[in-house]
Amino acid sequence: MIDDEPRVREVVSAYLAREGFKVSEAADADTARKILAGPAPDLLILDIMFPGASGLDFLHEVRKHSDMPVILLTARAEEADRVLGLELGADDYVVKPFSPRELVARVRTVLRRSRPSLTPASLDYDGLTIDVNAREVVVDGKPVDLTAKEFDLLAFMASHPKQVFSRGQLLEQVWDSSAEWQDPATVTVHVRRVRHKIETDPTSPRWLQTAWGVGYRFQP
Repeated sequence: MIDDEPRVREVVSAYLAREGFKVSEAADADTARKILAGPAPDLLILDIMFPGASGLDFLHEVRKHSDMPVILLTARAEEADRVLGLELGADDYVVKPFSPRELVARVRTVLRRSRPSLTPASLDYDGLTIDVNAREVVVDGKPVDLTAKEFDLLAFMASHPKQVFSRGQLLEQVWDSSAEWQDPATVTVHVRRVRHKIETDPTSPRWLQTAWGVGYRFQP
């Protein structure tokens, strides 16, 4: 957990420890880098504002070499900041002030959804192959690098071809979170990111299509 507020770290760490988690704390970027240089943690809780670096810059740095799940903590309620964090690869965010119990629930959710159990083991759609067990995606013979949540979203939709899902339904199924806790923009951002990685023309998608006024479908 990276946050420059000692009280926030103390409370969150206490709640997480009570639930069986082992927490390493950092108040600045240099300390965080030393922690991350050791055994990789299962999840990173990252404050958007802390000494030594912008949280968003630090997230960009982390994403260069790791796809570990990341939950952002932010006092910024503006949509632009939330969307930017998601576009940089965050899996979830919590706006301060927040309930420690809610944060613990989100930690469990993100960890649980980072390695979903999906069947069948492989999904093949004329040039698009999704290996669920290996968590690998190949488009026209070329591997595609997806974050954990991007893979979860694509694999879920591809396992339900032609079925239309609203953003609220995708929040529940892929993020295991109700729309009350998550901003539907989370889904929109992740769909856009996946399209840019798997579609020849993201503005006219072949696979991840928009069902106007309803949500999204995977078109085989």
